[in-house]
Amino acid sequence: MKKYSKLIVAIIIAAIFIGTFVFLWQKSQPKEVHYSVLEAKMDSIQKTTIITGKIEPRNEVSVKPQISGIIAELLKEPGQYVQQGEVIAKVKVIPDMQQLSSAESRVRLATMNLKQAQVDYDREEALHNQKLVSDDEFDKVRQQLRQATEERSAAEEALQVVRDGVSKSNASASSTLIRATISGIILDIPVKVGNSVINSNTFNDGTTIATVANMNDLIFRGNIDETEVGQLIIGMPMKITIGALQDMTFNAALEYISPKATESNGANQFEIKAAVRLENTGNTATLRSGYSANAEIVLASADNVLTVPESAIEFSGDSTFVYILQSSGKDSTYVRTPVTTGLSDGVNIQIKSGLTNNQKVRGPQIITDDNNE
Repeated sequence: MKKYSKLIVAIIIAAIFIGTFVFLWQKSQPKEVHYSVLEAKMDSIQKTTIITGKIEPRNEVSVKPQISGIIAELLKEPGQYVQQGEVIAKVKVIPDMQQLSSAESRVRLATMNLKQAQVDYDREEALHNQKLVSDDEFDKVRQQLRQATEERSAAEEALQVVRDGVSKSNASASSTLIRATISGIILDIPVKVGNSVINSNTFNDGTTIATVANMNDLIFRGNIDETEVGQLIIGMPMKITIGALQDMTFNAALEYISPKATESNGANQFEIKAAVRLENTGNTATLRSGYSANAEIVLASADNVLTVPESAIEFSGDSTFVYILQSSGKDSTYVRTPVTTGLSDGVNIQIKSGLTNNQKVRGPQIITDDNNE
């Protein structure tokens, strides 16, 4: 029994050894290499670049108060359309106590002068009626009364302006009424009722009451790498795709290329601007300031030229080659042939010489799964 057991173990060990040897021998044998076959054909090629940026209005205006005070009322909301001169908010003035005291003092003095002028006038009028004073003397007193009346009115208006920010005579042009300086959409109102606001002066820029922009005049603003900026020309057409509106594209025209680069992540970038054309694009109300967008620019194009997939090209120094199919079948043969290339779009490349239309060339190697062989 033991003799048979040893024989079986020996057979198993021998089988494992032989099987391993056969497996390693098969693996060491060269495998047959298969290549895909590609065909040269006439096509059009465009070299494009994609620029990331955003959509924004050409003119975005910050509306600021002409006086300091507190927001008393907001008459508009973001997203509403306003005409130039339309009231957006009302400001309640917080008067300066020194100016207020001076204005009140002026009113009291003007009132006293007016009362005295009225007394003098009444006296002179009685004497004039009795022919005891001349017309010239009476006219002087009457003129003094008119001046005193005007001075009191001016003092009262000055007090109203200091105290309320507006007088009765110029209520329609009051600086307490914050008006839109252009017609457009209100993009933002960063203040609330009760907020303090200050006017622009030499020490600060003032408080922004609202931001207004004409959303019918939009631009695309982005940055392009220095390796491609030299191929841009003012007026070049662009196709704008907005990230939030995947089903909408807009045409644009390049109108500005920055003469100075800015460094970004170690690369020199040049700012560009393009005018977005909104005609024939449907409802423009869905466009919002600040939308992220991509701009596609055609840097170069070649129409009706001979092309092959760029994966068929072998690059060797400054030379390029293709492998032209000579015979097909199990043992396909190819001839290495120099070609002259032209424009490439990253997928296909132009062939200027060395190939003819419909010629077949060797493509990338076909990778097969060993388990399926």
